[in-house]
Amino acid sequence: MDKSINTFEQLLAECNARRKRIWQIAQAYESDWCEVPVNLVRKCATESLHAMKEAIKTGLQSTEMSMSGMCGNDCDKLQKRFAQRPAVFGKTFEKITTYALATSEENIRMGKIVACPTAGSCGIVPSVIIAVAEDFNISEERQVNALITAGEIGRIISAKVALAGAVAGCQAECGAAAAMAAGAVTQLLGGPPQQVLNAVALALKNILGLTCDPVCGLVEVPCFKRNPFMAIIAMTASELAMSGVESKIPIDEVVDAMDQTGQLMSPALKESSLGGLARTKTAIQLQHKLFDCK
Repeated sequence: MDKSINTFEQLLAECNARRKRIWQIAQAYESDWCEVPVNLVRKCATESLHAMKEAIKTGLQSTEMSMSGMCGNDCDKLQKRFAQRPAVFGKTFEKITTYALATSEENIRMGKIVACPTAGSCGIVPSVIIAVAEDFNISEERQVNALITAGEIGRIISAKVALAGAVAGCQAECGAAAAMAAGAVTQLLGGPPQQVLNAVALALKNILGLTCDPVCGLVEVPCFKRNPFMAIIAMTASELAMSGVESKIPIDEVVDAMDQTGQLMSPALKESSLGGLARTKTAIQLQHKLFDCK
């Protein structure tokens, strides 16, 4: 197996040449790179999927607040609202948004989650894959295929841009996660490689410039609420791609643009809590309250 797949153009060419889906190329690549059998690659992905489902289940049942007291019960509020009045966009929308919040709140409670690609963006990929799979009765095998697809998307993005808010802002965390989720759900619903990568491009290019400005330096506000928003962006990108809507800018160039945007972004907006939402009047008051800062 060729170990030089570091761009989406190369990935698509490999898919076309071998007449394979992205997940098939990715699991073979991982197997070869790590010198383990493919069934072990799939076993690891399946374990991650199960951990994601457990985080959702636990998060849906808990109202425990984070140590800061800023977050922890919003998923419960959302569930109660939907129980009284269904969401305008239907049941799957309800699941995606509550699952994303449930997972994110498990993270801020120091519960067990899967960083995909980071802890702060942990609710985006699982909420989309699991909610859609439940409502469309999609097998676990296909869910694993989708998760492997998401992993390959994240791997290739990370070959060019570090997936860290301190390097390129939240576009490299929640933005990358939305791109991964968009590609994953397109695969889950049967989209071919070209549509999968088009969904990735559509999602990522519409999140360029997203800052990382955590209030009080904690991965809570606005981080965890970004997860349901980014999950819906992922679904929008997938729906567009599967309808034949194309990104005029190829995905590799979108990643280049994200890298450039990150370099141009002020250090104050890259996880330092020195700008943006972190320096609003209310954020500063919260910081004083939590840490007795002068």
